[in-house]
Amino acid sequence: MDEIDPASLREHYRAFLGSHDRVLLTGHSHQAWPDVAREGQLRAWDDAARLVDDKWEAAFAAAERVRGGVAQRIGVHADEIALGASTHELVARFLSALDLRARPRIVTSRGEFHSAHRQLTRLAEAGLDVVFVEPTPQGTLASRIASEVNERTSAVIVSSVLFETSSIVPGLAALAARARSLGAEVLIDAYHAFGVVPFAAPDLGAHAFVVAGGYKYAQWGEGNCFLRVPPSCALRPVYTGWFSDFAHLSAPRDASRIGYGSRPADRFAGSTYDPTSHYRAAAVLDFFDAHALTIPKLRALSVRQTQRLIDGLDGLDVLTPRTAEGRGGFVAVRMPNASTVVAALRSRGIFVDARGEVLRLGPAPYVTDAEIDRALTALRELAPR
Repeated sequence: MDEIDPASLREHYRAFLGSHDRVLLTGHSHQAWPDVAREGQLRAWDDAARLVDDKWEAAFAAAERVRGGVAQRIGVHADEIALGASTHELVARFLSALDLRARPRIVTSRGEFHSAHRQLTRLAEAGLDVVFVEPTPQGTLASRIASEVNERTSAVIVSSVLFETSSIVPGLAALAARARSLGAEVLIDAYHAFGVVPFAAPDLGAHAFVVAGGYKYAQWGEGNCFLRVPPSCALRPVYTGWFSDFAHLSAPRDASRIGYGSRPADRFAGSTYDPTSHYRAAAVLDFFDAHALTIPKLRALSVRQTQRLIDGLDGLDVLTPRTAEGRGGFVAVRMPNASTVVAALRSRGIFVDARGEVLRLGPAPYVTDAEIDRALTALRELAPR
């Protein structure tokens, strides 16, 4: 397998990299877009100007390209992929499909991203029985969540890679099997795996829902999130858009019962949306295919880059697992003054971010070793002694 050469890729990212003397260690949050992404956005504009309201056939073709790209990367059929502008939108549809009157319990972790954590916390305030399990140690997280699942549980919601520490959560398939045996649905947040950590959705459980998006490692930008819907799904979301039964719009309305489309993912479809994001993502998918930027190659480069970061942070409080099989696509280090360090690094042209006292550094396919070393040198100068 040929390795990815970051230096040779950089010419395709001129808009983000060309005239800027900066190091973008934001690969875990907002990766640079290849220049073809702009061409995709302009194509959306041109189609709208040329076709006006007839643009939707072309827009739907772009959406199908995104569905196919997602499906290929996570080992499912495109018909299982529902698209949404954000993971929150898709998580809300999922929650609306649960029978919370009969099964008012949801089990999750305190290590979930805001899309789920904020919404579940608010639902807990409103009276829902939400159990929050501590995320550490991550090696036992899945089993500790499983022990909280009972016959009153409607769903388990947990990440496959924790967004604060880049820790891969083991044992999710066993957790999913345990939850399903008790009649609970399972939603895996794979945002910090998609595009950088190989996985096949069926391996997480044949009935597992998977939510993620392309804003981070896939380089698709905003508005490109998805929900994998198991083929056997018969749930009926309350929060439902008219695209959920698009094929039958011309049929007489049935006032007694809302219908859904024939594809599994149709049940979780929304309504009219801005298709520009799908044009952009489709262009980036074609770019990745043309340059053989496959998940195995991207993973190999990410492992090497994150190891270089970990080695350069020796002596600091690194929270990310040292083993390749235990970590995702970024490195987290605890610093009491993390936000101050972020600002100081930014003044030197080095872009990172922080979550509370945790500084996060995310490499990407276009980041060179020299740039990583430049960032490490600056960080060690700024790190508290």
